Amino acid sequence: MTRQLYEFNGGVHPEEHKHASTSRQIGMAPLPRTLIVSLRQHIGQPAKPIVTVGEQVLKGQMIGQAEGYVSVAVHAPTSGTVTAIAGHAVAHPSGLTDLCITIAPDGADRWIEHSALDYRNMDPSHLRNQLRDLGIAGLGGAVFPSFIKLNPGATQKVPTLILNGGECEPWITCDDMLMRERAAEILAGAAVMRYMLHSDEVLVGIEDNKPEAIAAMQAAASQCDFPVEVVTVPTLYPGGGAKQLIKTLTGKEVPSGGRSTDVGVATFNVGTAYALHRAVNHGEPLISRIVTVTGNVHRPQNFEVLIGTPLAELVRLTGATRDDTSGYVMGGPMMGFDLISTDVPVVKATNCILVKSQALFPPPPPAMPCIRCTRCAQACPADLQPQELYWFARAKNFGKTQEYHLFDCIECGCCSYVCPSHIPLVQYYRYAKSEIWAKEKDKKAADLARERHEFRQLRIEREQQERAAKLALKASAKLAETSPESPDDAANAAKKAAIQAALARAKEKKEGATPRNVENLPPEKLQEIAEIEARRAKIRAMAKDAVEK
Repeated sequence: MTRQLYEFNGGVHPEEHKHASTSRQIGMAPLPRTLIVSLRQHIGQPAKPIVTVGEQVLKGQMIGQAEGYVSVAVHAPTSGTVTAIAGHAVAHPSGLTDLCITIAPDGADRWIEHSALDYRNMDPSHLRNQLRDLGIAGLGGAVFPSFIKLNPGATQKVPTLILNGGECEPWITCDDMLMRERAAEILAGAAVMRYMLHSDEVLVGIEDNKPEAIAAMQAAASQCDFPVEVVTVPTLYPGGGAKQLIKTLTGKEVPSGGRSTDVGVATFNVGTAYALHRAVNHGEPLISRIVTVTGNVHRPQNFEVLIGTPLAELVRLTGATRDDTSGYVMGGPMMGFDLISTDVPVVKATNCILVKSQALFPPPPPAMPCIRCTRCAQACPADLQPQELYWFARAKNFGKTQEYHLFDCIECGCCSYVCPSHIPLVQYYRYAKSEIWAKEKDKKAADLARERHEFRQLRIEREQQERAAKLALKASAKLAETSPESPDDAANAAKKAAIQAALARAKEKKEGATPRNVENLPPEKLQEIAEIEARRAKIRAMAKDAVEK
């Protein structure tokens, strides 16, 4: 029986350019001269370095420990010597540096001791912690820690497991080639996911422009000991987005601000399933991935690359750089970003290196004013109002952008693609998101500082009260020893003693103060000082009367 498919709103049909890098099998990238392993390769807190400069490390050894809940570990991609733990340029639109561990390979490629995990006889929580320590994160772009997504939650069950083989963005073919050549290993990883989530059905969604991958996955599915349905979906960008694929395959819509598990669905990239198989069935941490190198190169191809390999060395594997090369993009033309330098290393999120030229990627025309044509709204797969988000982001009205569900934007670029005014809409949305995140971070810091100040004030006040109580107790005890008065009389005497002590301290403070020089003050200031002194004298007289009574 053919599965019913559903449609999501919007979407576009950009030129695919996928055939260029699928004519060759996946190549094994050679060991580079230097490996630069970033400690921030996933959403959440970066890993904490646990090695030192000069230390000898083995392939697969943990060199960065997960820090906080939303975090995973990072590992040495090969054996060698740690030569630096310092800031280095990383793959980011800003071009800024981040903390990285540099390793000089020794060429021996010696592994740590590792073995398969007996996941069926392990406590689920312990198994998830093992995956966290093995560095497994989503390889579909978001790089979200997989151990969190593999927690079925309070229901202890996620009925539908989806493997995402859509790979809808132009030029990128790493998932396509992985499915063609390693389909059985992908489904071996899916078996672990199915076990952990207690899923009833496993669906593999693949766009219909990948017939070889579809055939390979169907052949592997026929050999599985659990039911797997390989579903061919129409080619439409961004049909490979998680929410869009869920809608296409199940008809369910993930609520705004919610997770797919809220509707009983868990989605994982096929590359993540393969990495999970290597981790669970072989004990290997995530230290390599498949990367597409394409565009303005001599021999476009997919390579299995060690994490930390400099991009310049990876690009050289496709032949000498062409003279008309104008830049490099990490990712695809729709959702990728320009790289400042090829000195940056491969990270877990690196799925494609796209080499640009003026012929392949001519510079965009100058942006013109918005004409309110609403084409962006028609193309938006998230059912947003991109033109309104643009105006609010441009005006820095970030509160309004959130009212219009800015964070439901998946930054697919459909709006920018169809805009007749060539407005870089996605750049405005990214800017607005970054400003909101920065303001929230500042607010959290301010709230923490206020809480610390309030706690300090409470502590000082408590200490003052405790000190006053001790003084009163001592005075009461002293009077009780020298006078056979009743308890009430003793309490009144203690109160008078405390007031007398306060008056004495005030007098000492006044006598020790530096005399005010009032000779040259104007008459109105002299009058003000006289009034203050009169009020003080009145207060002292009232206090003296209270003591005498």
